Amino acid sequence: MRRLFPLAAPVLAMALAAGPALAGDILVHGGPIHTGVEGAPAAEAVLIRDRTIAFVGPLAAARAKAAKDVRDIDLKGGAAYPGFVDAHAHLTGIGLRELTLNLDKTDSVEALVAAVRAYALAHPGDAPIHGRGWIETHWPEKRFPTRADLDRAAPGRIVVLGRADGHAVVASSAALAKAGLTRDTRAPAGGQILKDETGEPTGMLVDHAQTLVESVIPPPSPALKRQALETAGKLYAGRGWTGLGNMSVEAADLDQLRGLAAEGRFSLRVDNYMDPSGAAEVLKTGPSADPTGLIRLRGIKLYMDGALGSRGAALLSPYSDAEGLGLVLTERDQGLALMKQARAVNAQVAMHAIGDRGNRMVLDWFGETLATDTGRRWRIEHAQVVDAADLPRFSKLGVVASMQPSHAIGDLYFAPARLGKDRLKGAYAWADMLKSGAVVAAGSDAPVEVGDPRIEFYAAVARKSLTGFSNADWHPEEAVTRQQALRMLTWAPAWAAFADQQRGTLEPGKAADLTAFDRDLMTVPEAEILKAQPILTVVDGKVAFER
Repeated sequence: MRRLFPLAAPVLAMALAAGPALAGDILVHGGPIHTGVEGAPAAEAVLIRDRTIAFVGPLAAARAKAAKDVRDIDLKGGAAYPGFVDAHAHLTGIGLRELTLNLDKTDSVEALVAAVRAYALAHPGDAPIHGRGWIETHWPEKRFPTRADLDRAAPGRIVVLGRADGHAVVASSAALAKAGLTRDTRAPAGGQILKDETGEPTGMLVDHAQTLVESVIPPPSPALKRQALETAGKLYAGRGWTGLGNMSVEAADLDQLRGLAAEGRFSLRVDNYMDPSGAAEVLKTGPSADPTGLIRLRGIKLYMDGALGSRGAALLSPYSDAEGLGLVLTERDQGLALMKQARAVNAQVAMHAIGDRGNRMVLDWFGETLATDTGRRWRIEHAQVVDAADLPRFSKLGVVASMQPSHAIGDLYFAPARLGKDRLKGAYAWADMLKSGAVVAAGSDAPVEVGDPRIEFYAAVARKSLTGFSNADWHPEEAVTRQQALRMLTWAPAWAAFADQQRGTLEPGKAADLTAFDRDLMTVPEAEILKAQPILTVVDGKVAFER
């Protein structure tokens, strides 16, 4: 996801704890305790002491080991798991989504126009309007929005609206004029300016071309970003996440996170992968952790290509529904130089790649930089379309496949048109990736997607839309088992961030990170997974959320 413009969404109603409870003995029981240890049966109880798992096993034995003043939490038929971790998300964007204009419910061009018109009427004057979250793939008009659409929604106003994937924006005529963008403007490398049949810009700017209008929208203030981070932390705890891999992080946002954690105003674990503009610290000193141990600096996030929906993903063969091979966003010399700097200080590299050409290029660059040093756990973010010849290279190079199950159940409505039937076999291929021996760490890419562990788990095991739709083009054979899905959302994100010795399973001596829902995701019918309610989130031995 690009970070240019924030996404908005309705605030989730939840009973959030006022703050993390004091550490001490906590006994969780009253439903199956899935430890995440391969081959191990569910336990009756888990005893948490201070910041660690003290005991997992029979309830009677756990009670015998507990302190007299133990806090007793009865799941009342629910189920507990190792802490769910969103391996790939954008924390600032998640918070800003709750605080600003959201367009993710618009289902047509006309609905987009109506939403912008209503916002303009509610916010009169000439202040720029910005929002994000629209995606045209289901719209009856079967087209991108244009500057003409925005002009009739808010005549004369500067309007810039980001596509859900963060890889494209649509800008009004006033915004283009303010930016000095005309029919003669050339797109920057790795970007595209869409034009109509007369050669005039339509208002659609793809990938690096988004920067052409970046200056016309004021950036969020430090105060707003701090509020966004704190909001995102509470929201994610309330959904059952205990942590996340935070991607494309700016240096100022990392400082804000460290400050919030030090003040006790943030309770999740966050592994940060920095935007190149903010990577000076990690490229100089390597990975580190703040005094709370919650906020860790892990590495750098790079981009190889764009997104499939906006036809920016780099493909080996042309798109099936348009000309072109997509976009390459990082020049080879620049990318290899940053990778060598990262390797020198043992920092991780996480690189976005969606198309089969993009994934091949990243694997080539990783292989060239790492050679036989396969223990660095470098990551390819998304790995959405992978040629069959490249699939075994993930395991061979020790590369993490950081994939988002919800992307498939959204993208597979339009991916057949973009890719054609032959390439679909290598798209969103979680099962084949696991069979190849690669570690698959699952995430959501929120705020591109909702950022809900239930949706990610459901998408991984059902490979169906949220209403149960699927067909042969969705390749149901790429769905995974529930045990595999649980591992993808717990142990694998920990392994991908060099934290598997400390977390990712419920075992004595490991950090006390735990997620519980009101029903057992491992046994309920597929459709009921989406109805499960988070009831308990424990992070570092403290209750971060309880319903």
